[in-house]
Amino acid sequence: MCGIVGYVGKNEAQGFLLSGLKRLEYRGYDSAGIVSIAEDGEATLIRAKGKIANLEEKLAKNRRTDKIGIGHTRWATHGEPSEENAHPHQAGSIYLVHNGIIENYQEIRDKLTRKGYTFYSQTDTEAAVKLIDYYYKKYNIGPIDALNKTMVRIRGSYALAVMFDDYPGEIWVARKDSPMVIGVNDGETYVASDVPAILKFTRNVYYIGNLEIARLQKGEVDFYNLD
Repeated sequence: MCGIVGYVGKNEAQGFLLSGLKRLEYRGYDSAGIVSIAEDGEATLIRAKGKIANLEEKLAKNRRTDKIGIGHTRWATHGEPSEENAHPHQAGSIYLVHNGIIENYQEIRDKLTRKGYTFYSQTDTEAAVKLIDYYYKKYNIGPIDALNKTMVRIRGSYALAVMFDDYPGEIWVARKDSPMVIGVNDGETYVASDVPAILKFTRNVYYIGNLEIARLQKGEVDFYNLD
C-alpha cells in the first residue's frame, strides 16, 4: 500500500510531511517524496528511492519554510522502484500524489502523447497529473473543474492530493474507493491516507466521501460532489 500526507497552515510543512510519512511506514513502500510551495508559488520537489531516511537526507540540504505541501510513500505497481517513478509527479504547474490504481492509464497516456505530452516515468500517476494539466489548460478552468473532468475520465480506485502553483494556499483532494481522512485544528489543515498520520496533531477529523472533492486551506475545508 501507499501513503499520502498533506499540510497547509501556519507552520513549516516539511517537518509535518516527514513525520506523517514515518507514521505510515507500516503500510510498506519502496520510495518517498514531497513537494512544498512557497507563498510566491515557487515549488520544491524532492524524491528518493528506498527508505524515508534517504528522503530526509536530501531534505536536510533543501530545508524550506513553506507552509503547504504534500508527500507520499510509494509501493511499486506500474514501474520499478526508482526516483523517476516516485511521487509526487508533476505536469507543468501541477503536482500530484496518488494511492490506488488507474486502470485505463495506458489509454490516457496514448491520448496525451498524441496531444504532445511526453512521459518521464512508467507510472499510472503521471498519466493522471498530465490529464489534469490537459483539462486545466485546454478549457482555462480552475482546480475543481479540472479535477471533475479528470475523475469522469479515469477508471479505477484512487485517492488524489493535488497542488497548483497558481493556487499556492490550497490543496485539492479527491477519492474513489480508496480511503482519505482530513483533519482541522487552529489554523492548520491536514490530509492523510490513514488516521495515525494526523492523530498527534488533531482529533477533529473528517472522512471525505466517495466521489467527493475537497479544498483544503489554512484551518478550513470545503467539500464538493462530483458533477
